[in-house]
Amino acid sequence: MPPLHSAKPRVGVRNTRQRTAVVELLDTLDGFLSAKDIHRRLDALHADVGLTTVYRTLQSLAEVDAVDVLHMDSGETLYRACHSDDHHHHLVCTRCGRTEEIDGGPVEAWAQDVATQYGFQLTGHDTEVFGICGSCAKAQD
Repeated sequence: MPPLHSAKPRVGVRNTRQRTAVVELLDTLDGFLSAKDIHRRLDALHADVGLTTVYRTLQSLAEVDAVDVLHMDSGETLYRACHSDDHHHHLVCTRCGRTEEIDGGPVEAWAQDVATQYGFQLTGHDTEVFGICGSCAKAQD
């Protein structure tokens, strides 16, 4: 699969102007945003992309692992462009939203062991680790 920031976005068969606008916006982001926040930014750029198209595009990008997806405790789902083809997890600051990509380490073996124990064939897993980053901890003191 080509990387997200290649000349041709990874948006599936229907490569429309609207989907391309979503991919191009994602490629400029440093952090995670909700679909509604992505839609607001596209509106500010006069990209004329409907909220439903944003949701559908993000879903199709998630299906091909072109975006990182965070499922927050609040029920909100956040997205950002994924520039790594390697499997990874995220360490997320619950105050400022800073996110670091991290290796799964023992989580990988644990997921496989649990799947095997229950007679499952492992097809994937998601793991996010939440905490407070050093900068936010210092500001708290």
